[in-house]
Amino acid sequence: QQLFHSPSGPGSVPRPTLKWGQPSDRDTPVKAKRWGRVAGSRDQEASVELMVWLERSRSAQLEEIENLLASDDQELIGDFSKPHLLPTVEGKDPSLKYISPSTLAAVLTGNFSNFIESSIVVDCRYPYEYEGGHVKGAVNLPLQRDVEEFLLEQPIVPLDASKRVIIIFHCEFSVERGPKMCKFLREKDRSCHEYPQLHYPELYVLKAGYREFFFQFPCYCEPRGYRPMEHAVFKEELRKFRGQSR
Repeated sequence: QQLFHSPSGPGSVPRPTLKWGQPSDRDTPVKAKRWGRVAGSRDQEASVELMVWLERSRSAQLEEIENLLASDDQELIGDFSKPHLLPTVEGKDPSLKYISPSTLAAVLTGNFSNFIESSIVVDCRYPYEYEGGHVKGAVNLPLQRDVEEFLLEQPIVPLDASKRVIIIFHCEFSVERGPKMCKFLREKDRSCHEYPQLHYPELYVLKAGYREFFFQFPCYCEPRGYRPMEHAVFKEELRKFRGQSR
């Protein structure tokens, strides 16, 4: 976490021990040249030595940050403060974190309650799909403006700072709408903060979507049903909501 704090604050950089009068201080051409420029002034020499040391320290710190980011450590949540809590599985988009239906069921039954203060399941399907059956407690946010209003106008903040707020996105198959909405929230959240701070650093996508979750855990769905997006009775609703999504 300290990698992202400025190294220029008071006391944040240890002061080097400067030694005077040693032959090695003037043995090299660079040292000799510097000594000539500031001869007779130990204060000026100390300033030069410290500036060189600070530059090296900054360079080392920046290199460490770059190495961290280059490693693309997907085990850290979005603000790099801690590892992801939920076990993840491989998914279509490597930039996202996917969880299995069984992990979502474990969250719903309170298996992670010691660590999670609030878990929000965001159902990105269209309202007629949601009404035909959805994960218990899920909120239906099919449009980007719905996500902004529900999650960003009044961000959900944990009362207990040691606990987490996690958000789990899904659609019918979690191939398009759910992953896209997850990325949208992260982008909007980033734009509200100084990097890498976030309102919601821990986002997940339910792999295989509601369809697979319903087939595995129908008892966690209400009503206990599954209405596909391309249901013959709802062609007009599908056309309308697809137009709004664009």
